[in-house]
Amino acid sequence: MTALTASVLSAPSAAPATGSASLVQSVDWLAITPVVLPAAVALVVLVADLFLPERRKPLLGWLSVAGLAAATATLLPLRAGDRATFCLTTDPGACSYTADHFTLVIQFLVLAGALVTALLSVTAVRDARMPAGEYWFLLLSSTAGAALLPASRDLATLIVALEVASLPAFALVGMRRGDRLSSEAALKFFLSSVTATAVSLLGVSFVYAATGSLHLTQIADRLEDVPGQLDTLAMAGVALTLVGFAFKTAAVPFHFWVPDTYVGAPLPIAGYLSVIGKAVGFTGLILVTVIAFPAYSDIWGPALAVLAALTMTVGNTAALRQSADRPNSAVRLLAWSSVGQAGYLLVPIAAAAYSGRDQIGSTVAYALMYAAVNLGAFAVAALVGRTKPLHRISDYRGLYAERPLAALSLAFFLLCLAGLPPGIIGLFAKVTVFRSAVDAGLGWLAAVMAVNVVIALFYYLRWTALLFRAPQTSAEGARTKAPWPVTVAIAVTAVTAVVLSAAPELVLRFASGSLFPL
Repeated sequence: MTALTASVLSAPSAAPATGSASLVQSVDWLAITPVVLPAAVALVVLVADLFLPERRKPLLGWLSVAGLAAATATLLPLRAGDRATFCLTTDPGACSYTADHFTLVIQFLVLAGALVTALLSVTAVRDARMPAGEYWFLLLSSTAGAALLPASRDLATLIVALEVASLPAFALVGMRRGDRLSSEAALKFFLSSVTATAVSLLGVSFVYAATGSLHLTQIADRLEDVPGQLDTLAMAGVALTLVGFAFKTAAVPFHFWVPDTYVGAPLPIAGYLSVIGKAVGFTGLILVTVIAFPAYSDIWGPALAVLAALTMTVGNTAALRQSADRPNSAVRLLAWSSVGQAGYLLVPIAAAAYSGRDQIGSTVAYALMYAAVNLGAFAVAALVGRTKPLHRISDYRGLYAERPLAALSLAFFLLCLAGLPPGIIGLFAKVTVFRSAVDAGLGWLAAVMAVNVVIALFYYLRWTALLFRAPQTSAEGARTKAPWPVTVAIAVTAVTAVVLSAAPELVLRFASGSLFPL
């Protein structure tokens, strides 16, 4: 962000002194459009909220949906993945913003996921009577930060992007005014996240002190030859920097905020955190490990492998223990499931320490599958929650008899998460992650993953079977009509999951090659 600010404040008309190098950086506006557009729409929404009468506030939601759709479309002209901007004039290879293939794939995941969240939120904001202007401004601001993070190539911009994505999320979690669970969840989320960020910032300062640079490529070069007296400082900086991103991924032991936060947050925001929040964390981990810190792979590689094993085991074990009749058990199961899934996503990152950064493609492939099906599961939960607000797993008994298409969609999402046919994309994604561990010589981690996949089968199949059982009562009352934005969100995620299962190569091709320029 320091580089971005310097670029904006530098006056183009100011000619450099004769014989000196220009310090004015060029700006590629097309490359930064996917980030600028949601931020610009957020400001428009904030100002418009001051002048719109209450009865017209729903227009803010549709303006936000349109802005996110337009931001997603702006990725098309960038698909070549060969743009960079805010580069140092003294070192054109050191850029603060890079729109390579890795960036574009993660930005698509973030913007498309935020678009589905916005569709779910249109109805939720109205029904819960949440302040529309603040809600949409915060959601768009968080999305802008999440879209900036995968393009960030210096530690300052990376941390700023992380906080821009996170700070609005704290407020979104506590948006339901007067709700004790919502306020408590927001406070827990805020305090734990701020602590993790402080530790991460300390690590960044140590890395800067050891290398004298914030740009990831320069850090990588200088860490190869750190003076002996600074080696301990550099190692501490590497370890501490990873903490903030590990927190965002909900990796154990930084996962304790997840269940209460998901239960207390509005359901669309819980889905947003489960997908976009995780994308932010994993993107940051990937950038700092495989681009900035490859020289210290002997530190972060084993650490991430242990975190992956702990995360998938704790997440799946806790999900297995959820009682079907407990209030909010459905949301808690999805929360613990997302912790378990985070463990699988960590495996290829750990493997990259042993067999090269090409393994990162497996994490990206898995993340794309997970984003589609997990948001779909939250969309169905939002639909069921309209008539059964306790969000119990038992509330889904006989859903097929009441809403057959919603039940079939949820069953397909759960089978994809479990990695069972006909959820072929889930199976293929798990195989690529498993293979990355084996190729890296992490046989023990592959074995732990196999055990956890079997554990997860039980609670996914138990919920799936419940959808098709006979309802407990024959008279369920009049069925309410599903709001069409929620129906569209379910349809979009379901169609995406089916297409990916029919043609898994659309996602799995990311697992077969490098997403970063050589």
